[in-house]
Amino acid sequence: MKKVLKILFKIIGISFSVLFTIYMLNLDMKLVGFIYNWLNKFHDKKDSLRDIQF
Repeated sequence: MKKVLKILFKIIGISFSVLFTIYMLNLDMKLVGFIYNWLNKFHDKKDSLRDIQF
């Protein structure tokens, strides 16, 4: 039982430290900004004269 609790506390501690690092460095919004810029570049390269079909 003690081994299970040790492993559980290690998993919780590691996941807390990873989430805290992501929060403090604002990595989630940096990733969203990167994806947003990449999608803008991707869609700007497409032919703008093509009709949109539904």
